[in-house]
Amino acid sequence: MPDSKHQPTVQTTVADHSGEASPVVSADANPSGDNAAPETAADQVDQEKKGFFAYFRTKEFYVTLLLGQFLAITNTGTNTFNTLLANKDTNIPAFQTFFNYCLLNIIFTSYTIYKYGIKGWFQMLWKRGWKYIILSFCDVEGNYFMVLAYEYTTMMSAQLINFWAIVIVVVVSFLFLRVRYHISQVLGILICIGGMGILIASDHIQGTNGGDFSSGSQIKGDLFALLGATFYGLANTGEEFFVSTAPVYEVIGQMGFFGMIINGVQAAIFDRKSIQHAHWDGQVGGYLTGYTLCLSIFYSTAPLLFRLASAAFFNISLLTMNFWGVIIGIQVFHYSVHWMYPIAFVLIIVGQLVYYLGRKVLGEARKPWLGRNQERGVAGLFTAKRRIDSSAAAFRAAPA
Repeated sequence: MPDSKHQPTVQTTVADHSGEASPVVSADANPSGDNAAPETAADQVDQEKKGFFAYFRTKEFYVTLLLGQFLAITNTGTNTFNTLLANKDTNIPAFQTFFNYCLLNIIFTSYTIYKYGIKGWFQMLWKRGWKYIILSFCDVEGNYFMVLAYEYTTMMSAQLINFWAIVIVVVVSFLFLRVRYHISQVLGILICIGGMGILIASDHIQGTNGGDFSSGSQIKGDLFALLGATFYGLANTGEEFFVSTAPVYEVIGQMGFFGMIINGVQAAIFDRKSIQHAHWDGQVGGYLTGYTLCLSIFYSTAPLLFRLASAAFFNISLLTMNFWGVIIGIQVFHYSVHWMYPIAFVLIIVGQLVYYLGRKVLGEARKPWLGRNQERGVAGLFTAKRRIDSSAAAFRAAPA
């Protein structure tokens, strides 16, 4: 057995009563004097399981995979209601999303005020409000242009263009969040995009993608979808950053609060005539209710995936929306399934598996912008910091 003085020393953090992280054990893990960094509690958790498939042997991997598909199905539901509203000549891209932000604001801002108090909530707005305004603006515009796209193009076309959000997320994460992608992650993303390419090819072969390119209407719709995907990519990356440094209820609450204001102003300016000329009946009311509930569930669940994984994985998970959209479309819009669709779905799932090859136990939950031991992060549900702190607490409680 090696001499104990050469064993790595644990360096971990716990929260004090003020909520700030403070070290409990810190020592030089390299007494020989070289420049190697000491092993931290995060490193020790990462090494709990060994091998190229270490992350595949954690429950977090399966939660991540299933959560991604749940979000894809939920978002497909919102897109289905979008198409149903468009088919009823009800095109109110800003107004129909307004109710989602109102619901999120009522639920999560109220809970934030309960947790922080009125004074604490205003102090939070004073310090971080401007950041949430930018995040909410990107999110509102993403919803606006994506919903607007359905007035001119088909559900399938708008979904296929979402791959552009992946490009935005990867570039922004690399430049501003110091994320460095492993070769397996790049390969996984490319495989997923390849699966999406098969979906495009099958639509082209069948001629089921709809639209009239000669009139320019579908081209306009596709451009709106592309712009919406750009804003979505920016909003997804920003939300991943915020939910790793603040409680989920604060982030969603402020997105709802500022989103309601921005979206309300936008609807008052751009949707007045559309609201007046829209077809209103009980069926449209049902579609709006379904759209709002699906979108609110999506918004309430997405931050958990941002903590467990990343904005990049979030977006490649949503690529399976095209498959789920066809499953729903068979019954609702009378789509037909080409034999390539199951192949494309399997290829996208395989791409997600390849994405995590070689990843350690904490996977993407260990964010590079939070420090080696995630000391700048929040110890919330599904965060690496919570698992690190729990491991450190168990180590201290273990009998000598």
